[in-house]
Amino acid sequence: MGTEARRGAQVAALCLGCRGAPARVLTSARSHLHVQGLHDMTFRAAALVALVLVAAVPDRAGAQTARSVKVTVLSTMLSGNPGGGIGEWGFAALLEVDGRRLLVDTGARAETVLQNAAELKVDLSDVTDLVITHNHADHTGGLITLRRELAKKNPKALSRAHVAKGIFDPRPGPGGTERNGLLPLKAEYESLGGQFVEHASAVALSPAVWLTGPVPRVHPERNWSGPLQVQSAAGLVEDTIPEDASLVINTAEGLILISGCGHAGIVNTIVHSRKVVRDAPVVAAVGGFHLFAASDATLDWTAAELKTAGVKYLLGAHCTGLEAVYRLRSLLGLSREAAVVGAVGSSYTLGSGITALALAK
Repeated sequence: MGTEARRGAQVAALCLGCRGAPARVLTSARSHLHVQGLHDMTFRAAALVALVLVAAVPDRAGAQTARSVKVTVLSTMLSGNPGGGIGEWGFAALLEVDGRRLLVDTGARAETVLQNAAELKVDLSDVTDLVITHNHADHTGGLITLRRELAKKNPKALSRAHVAKGIFDPRPGPGGTERNGLLPLKAEYESLGGQFVEHASAVALSPAVWLTGPVPRVHPERNWSGPLQVQSAAGLVEDTIPEDASLVINTAEGLILISGCGHAGIVNTIVHSRKVVRDAPVVAAVGGFHLFAASDATLDWTAAELKTAGVKYLLGAHCTGLEAVYRLRSLLGLSREAAVVGAVGSSYTLGSGITALALAK
């Protein structure tokens, strides 16, 4: 084996030792190539093989389980308590797991999450990472304001945004308009010191906290609205929001699912989560699941699948829909305390369940 091939093998071994982080491995490998000035094809091929293997085979770290989990809704349609934030057509939530904090989406309007967090006395300035679940404007609208304002207190606040592959694909609209809600914000966020980390597959963002990456559509759930299009290698095709991703927290009790809109389908997302994280019951589902326009037949099927998955708590916010939450509650045989319409300030806590607040009790 030549010198460069041996170096390639060494980097391959290093890559395979990186647990569940193909995006970071890719950055590291590229940096290594640049610094060393290595152009030997054997080296690059060996490193590339390792990267492909890492990306294709996620680390099922079943032993990594969270002990403390809390999810607090910061943007959704309803306001839970007087003086506790305002509602909007959007979604954002703060995830806290074993002392680590992560923002999920940023709401629709520029100021909503910032103001709601202040009224709820939630300090976001020490949150360095966020996840943007998909490209829609009702999940990305607060990104620039949050980064700019929080960075005044902590330069690292919301400086790293995790997204799934395909989120920046153009969505052309009438008259040359761009309907991708994140793409127009990309350059400004980066100019403010922000960094996007794009993930092609499932990845552990921290111990016990996973981002699903793009979710395979094994069931024909059509949880999106409107005949939109996305630019692909094959040209313009129907926009099924292929980058739609969710968060999954692995606990001893089972999995906790957090979704922004669930455009991939809540059932598809559960199936994928149980494959890439752990084959365990999904004890709680929190966030938006885009069921507000679902037919009775669709809700019946969805409820049956959720029951099989073991769902015990449902905090249905944003586009889940009021009637959909009530119907799922009935079909799942859950109590008013266990299946709740999400409101600003409402929360789910591992071990104690849902805090619904006044309006949604």
